[in-house]
Amino acid sequence: MNNSTTSTTPTDPGDDERHRRRILATIARRSFCVVATTSSAGRPHAAGVVYDHHAERLWFHTRTDSRKGRNLAANPWAAVTIPFRRLPAGPPFTIHFQARAELLALDAPDVTAAIDAGALKGISGHGALDMPGSCFVRLAPVGSIHSYGPGARTLDLIRDPLNHGAASFPVAATAAGGRS
Repeated sequence: MNNSTTSTTPTDPGDDERHRRRILATIARRSFCVVATTSSAGRPHAAGVVYDHHAERLWFHTRTDSRKGRNLAANPWAAVTIPFRRLPAGPPFTIHFQARAELLALDAPDVTAAIDAGALKGISGHGALDMPGSCFVRLAPVGSIHSYGPGARTLDLIRDPLNHGAASFPVAATAAGGRS
C-alpha cells in the first residue's frame, strides 16, 4: 500500500503564497468544522462544531462537562477538519490541521475582549453565555495546514483524484502559538 501524499506542484513561486492566502481566507469565511479529541483513556471522539475565526484562531463554545470539554482538559491536542463543497459531484474539499486547544472561562479577559469587539457573535448567542458550565475553546493551528481540493484543476481531480489536489503549508510561528 502506498502511504505517500502527492501535492500539487505550483507553476510559479507565487502559487504557494496565493494558495496559503486562499486557504486562510476559506477558514475565515467558514463556520463549521469537525474537531477530534482524545480522552485520558486514549479514546478518540469527533464532533461537528460551529466556530468563529478571531485573531488567527478558531473559537467554539462548549461545556466543561461535555465530552469535548473533558477531553481537551485532559489532553489539549485536537485535530480539525473543515469540509466544504466546491464541485457538484465528488467528495467535498477539506482543510485539516492539528491544533493546541485552550479552555477559557466566560469571564477570561481574552473572551470578554473578543465578545466586546463583536468577534464571537456566531458562537456566543442562543443562550450560550447563560448555560451553566459554559466555556470557550480557542484552537491554535500547529505544524502545517493541509488541504484537499482548493487550487487543483477540476479536470485533474476528476481524472486522478488520488494524485491531485493535496497541498500543505507550514503554520506561521505567530499563528501557531508555539510549536511542539
